[in-house]
Amino acid sequence: MNIAIIGTGNVGGTLAAKWAHAGHNIRLGVKDKANFKGKHLAEIKGISVHSITEAVELSEIILVSTPATAAAEVARSLGNTEGKIIVDTMNIVMGRGPEGFSNTADALLANTLARDVVKCFNTTGAENMQNPDYDGVKLDMFMAGSSIKGKQVAEQLAKDAGFGEVYDMGGNDKFFLIEQLANVWINQAIFMGAGRNIGFKIIKRK
Repeated sequence: MNIAIIGTGNVGGTLAAKWAHAGHNIRLGVKDKANFKGKHLAEIKGISVHSITEAVELSEIILVSTPATAAAEVARSLGNTEGKIIVDTMNIVMGRGPEGFSNTADALLANTLARDVVKCFNTTGAENMQNPDYDGVKLDMFMAGSSIKGKQVAEQLAKDAGFGEVYDMGGNDKFFLIEQLANVWINQAIFMGAGRNIGFKIIKRK
């Protein structure tokens, strides 16, 4: 897949490296190609650096992994997104998000031409994206969105990153719910002191 990564911090940078190693073509979309967070990523085979609009133009899939407060502004900076899939990894935490929106995915839909928006890779930390394997047990990933095509891509990318099952939480009306699940992880890992090396796994009774 040809994937544009907008936001090269902990989450975006980790997924860029994992997906490049899995054989995908990664285009980092940055404001300043000479100076950006995660500059070392350009040394990895399969990763190239571009302006934001160029990265989007060259890709069918766009991962947005920026601060939630910038979601609407970033969406407007993407250029032509018609027919493209946007994967949203952002979360509103402690009320800090795009003004006028209860979740970041709705802000992306409102400010782009893309209709295939799926929220995924938002319910755990970068450490778990780097290594989702806990002594042979793979953590699960979760996604939400009304786009069937978008969710098929998100599921494949989650498995390419090493996750186990990928659970569908519903359509666009469940964007808020998957952000609540993210806040459960954030609360336990950070605010309650459990540490970032915890993750979600759904266990089924036989």
